[in-house]
Amino acid sequence: MRWYAFLLYPFALVYDLVTRIRNWFFELSWLKSTSSPIPSIVIGNLSVGGTGKTPMVEFLIRLLSKENKLATLSRGYGRKTKGFLEAGLQVSPDDIGDEPFQIFQKYGNEISVFVGEDRVKALDEIAAKSNSPELLLLDDAFQHRYVNGDLKILLTTYQNPFFTDFLLPMGRLRESRTGAKRADVVICTKCPEELPASDRNEFKRRVSVYCKPTTPVLFSSISYATPVPLVDPRVCSGKVILLTGLANDQPLVEYVSGRYDLLEVLSYPDHHDYTEEDFRKVRACWKQHASQNPVVLTTEKDAVKVKSNASKDFLKEIPIFVLPIEMSFSSTDVLALVQLIQQKVFEKDNS
Repeated sequence: MRWYAFLLYPFALVYDLVTRIRNWFFELSWLKSTSSPIPSIVIGNLSVGGTGKTPMVEFLIRLLSKENKLATLSRGYGRKTKGFLEAGLQVSPDDIGDEPFQIFQKYGNEISVFVGEDRVKALDEIAAKSNSPELLLLDDAFQHRYVNGDLKILLTTYQNPFFTDFLLPMGRLRESRTGAKRADVVICTKCPEELPASDRNEFKRRVSVYCKPTTPVLFSSISYATPVPLVDPRVCSGKVILLTGLANDQPLVEYVSGRYDLLEVLSYPDHHDYTEEDFRKVRACWKQHASQNPVVLTTEKDAVKVKSNASKDFLKEIPIFVLPIEMSFSSTDVLALVQLIQQKVFEKDNS
């Protein structure tokens, strides 16, 4: 926690009151929560960014798209458009947002990708399509209570779990810790690859204070693949300038510094819209280390904006590599998740 956080405590109390009243209105049905017309899975968190929602969405796509006609729906954070849109060959990150665009680039041949800030209306439009999906992934919709999904997945990181965090602006929580009681499953993300059973049990115990007694807790870790060039084929020298626009880039910095010769980190806010001035800084940094034959390494999410916003000359001059990321689970936890999806989503009409 920031050293001055205690000064923000009164504001956190006001924020807590507002969010509790809003949730209370939903509980009393004074605000209406609409069931999704399409079987749906909600992926979200209690905090502001950085819990791994996009890797989780991509994991579910790989897990479920072979057996189901799948689609994703998000509000399209950071886009410069309004209303309901379906991703297509002519869209850009400015049209649908960087994360939906990333998903469309990777999985657009297998699934449909939609954005819409009014998700109730968007759901009706998707359901009315002649080729409507059989299953919908609602990205970052845990607080969007106007839509009631069939399975609610709550993500929280191992490094900064919701049960040790505080409400905005004192901490990073978007609502009280007690909001976790709405979750059907809690997934602890960004875990060490070898997490002792004792640590898992302690984590489960602390989660159970805020969730329903039957809520399962699963554990996942992040795995990185070999960096791939953003444009033209190139060779990665291993001398790296790291370019990030993440809510929390510390785990990534630690990974890169442990496997590559990390020369410098250029860190920007989450969902940063890279400008020509940013690219001038990248070029200056690259030239400063030119004698070491450096490459610029960035995330898949940042690569979307870099490729879209940078000039062709910049992309040709600077060797930029993308670090692919995936979420991984133990076989036991994958089986538990599959069974939960089957029970909550596909068997709901038979129960």
